[in-house]
Amino acid sequence: MDFSRNCVSAAVGALNTGGRALQRVGIDGPGLDLESLEHSAKRRADLADFGAWPFEDPLERLLEAYRRESRLTMLGRITVREMIVSLLENLLHLEADRARDPSIEQVPIAKPVFIIGLPRTGTTLLHGLMSRDSANRVPLTWEVMFPSRRDREPDRAAETRKRTASRLAWANRLAPEFKKIHPIAPDLPQECIAITAQVFMSIQFHTTHDVRSYEDWFENDSQKLAYDFHRRFLQHLEPNDPGKRWVLKAPGHLFALGALLERYPDARIIQTHRDPLRVMASMASHATVLRRAFSDHADPREIAADWTDRWSRALHDFLDVRDRSAPGQFLDVAFDEIESAPIGTIEKIYDFLGWPLADEAKGAMQSFLAANPKNKHGVHRYSLAEYGLDRAAELARFRRYCDRFDIPVQTDGT
Repeated sequence: MDFSRNCVSAAVGALNTGGRALQRVGIDGPGLDLESLEHSAKRRADLADFGAWPFEDPLERLLEAYRRESRLTMLGRITVREMIVSLLENLLHLEADRARDPSIEQVPIAKPVFIIGLPRTGTTLLHGLMSRDSANRVPLTWEVMFPSRRDREPDRAAETRKRTASRLAWANRLAPEFKKIHPIAPDLPQECIAITAQVFMSIQFHTTHDVRSYEDWFENDSQKLAYDFHRRFLQHLEPNDPGKRWVLKAPGHLFALGALLERYPDARIIQTHRDPLRVMASMASHATVLRRAFSDHADPREIAADWTDRWSRALHDFLDVRDRSAPGQFLDVAFDEIESAPIGTIEKIYDFLGWPLADEAKGAMQSFLAANPKNKHGVHRYSLAEYGLDRAAELARFRRYCDRFDIPVQTDGT
């Protein structure tokens, strides 16, 4: 750990110690109530119209879960409040942009491609590779974090990227192990869960904090709000690169294939597959690293038990909807295939989509691979036993999925 990180760690420790002392006398710290959060967002944005989005119900459920379940440290509470105010501020700016230019509502989003699979199955690598093709369009981290058109104007875009880099650097100081698990940078593609989080409809919240009552509600909701907003968000970004092909990605779409296809009936789905016994421990490690940055009560085994149950149910529900959908909308890709022959896998995907793969695009993808080797930021180590997951029980849980796609499962070892 370097000097800078030591300083951050010491400051965070002191802040949280002080916060625990305050909590013992009944003082929780920064408020997490809807009224004060909305007030702060309006004051920062100097705007007042959130539009017609019915986000209050999901946000109230989320805030209640934060207050009752997440056991946030003082830093965690400060960070959550800042995150929610920033998301509300984005909503205000998006509505202001639309008031200035109502034609955004008419922008078509045709035949979007979604890369979907369990976490840790190669979705991020595929998304990164396809983003290198100049004929494709992906949501970039900086423009999802700051989506207002004013922040994307040419004379402001460079400054917006710097603001994004600063926020990501701070996140890296709080959870330095995270970059071993998932790369983050202003100009890397961003997942759709960061888009739908802006109306407080996303698995992102339960990944980073324990908000299980919110997540229970979210998983049983129709998801209409999430995908209506998702489409409008793409419309908002589209004028920057008109006519390009949208390529989108998030394992979280496993929770809502029906809603996705209702909003995007012409979507094409690339589904990635990997031995789920390898995936579950990695996923639990991911959530544990994030939650420990904001809470003193992040139990790896509890997190693993919770999320393995959720992902297995989501996957089964996804397959039920997929089996009722047009088979030609889906292409299956194995993780081993992605790792061993990434360009060959891209060629297979492009053939499925009916897209030409130009030499220039292929060269850009090869450069991306060279610049982003596996384990670039260190090896991410994990095992089922470490997270209290029983191999036989997990194999039974995912048997239908493995049999459906003939996925080989490791029966011993890590």
